[in-house]
Amino acid sequence: MINLDSELADQYLTESSDHLGEVETCLLSIEKGGAEIDEELVNRAFRAIHSVKGGAGVFDLVKITEVAAQTENALALIRSREMIPTPDRMRVLLRATDCLQEMIENPGASNQADIAELMAALAGLRADQRVSAGTPRASAIAPSRQLRILLAEDDFSSRFLLQTFLSRYGECHIAVNGKEAVETFRFALERGQRYDLICMDIMMPEMDGREAVRRMRSLEEEHGILSTHGAKIIMTTAVEEVKEVIRCFHELCDAYLMKPIDLAILLSQMKSYQLVQ
Repeated sequence: MINLDSELADQYLTESSDHLGEVETCLLSIEKGGAEIDEELVNRAFRAIHSVKGGAGVFDLVKITEVAAQTENALALIRSREMIPTPDRMRVLLRATDCLQEMIENPGASNQADIAELMAALAGLRADQRVSAGTPRASAIAPSRQLRILLAEDDFSSRFLLQTFLSRYGECHIAVNGKEAVETFRFALERGQRYDLICMDIMMPEMDGREAVRRMRSLEEEHGILSTHGAKIIMTTAVEEVKEVIRCFHELCDAYLMKPIDLAILLSQMKSYQLVQ
């Protein structure tokens, strides 16, 4: 956990406040549109909330993480057209945005905030949702299937550690810089051999990890794959690069690992994404 009194925390809180302002604007516009979903607006709101949620984890802002995660889940359903953005539902999401803004303004007390009623309302958004025929759903990897894993890492020792550990769970491919990682990812998509998990170093030659993630998510969208149904991307980074980690959440990475890498934490993250049992 990074100190809340740090300059980095101040930057995160300022950016999160801006993100939440953007989310509110998007939600109000989405509400006016009714059942006709504006993809650009939903994607903007989703990306902004994802950034707030991801950064909150860096500073151990538990309640902010919980509310943002539930809000993100609801936006993901709207994004994949599994939920109609009715006025009642949008009002719940606007309440969540207001709550997040209040906690961001007083982060030191946020972990003591009473969010039970709001969380119940957010959980209730799944009720009576519309499920469109043929809508892709996020699902657990079948236990019997080997994972397809891409390791993008230019440091030999980190790469060897990850490859040795992850090889027991599936087929591991290696990229030594961001450009090579994107091309490997593109080739796999074009062959219909999508990756389940990507471990992406942030600081690499040719192309950094943040840009590589942005391009990978763009490639997925070109193939009709939303990030919620795409590869799980875990950033690996040194402590001094945490600022870049927070920025990576806006590019829709899923999690991060500090170096030296704790394999127990990595396994826990894989289990949370239902990649392994």
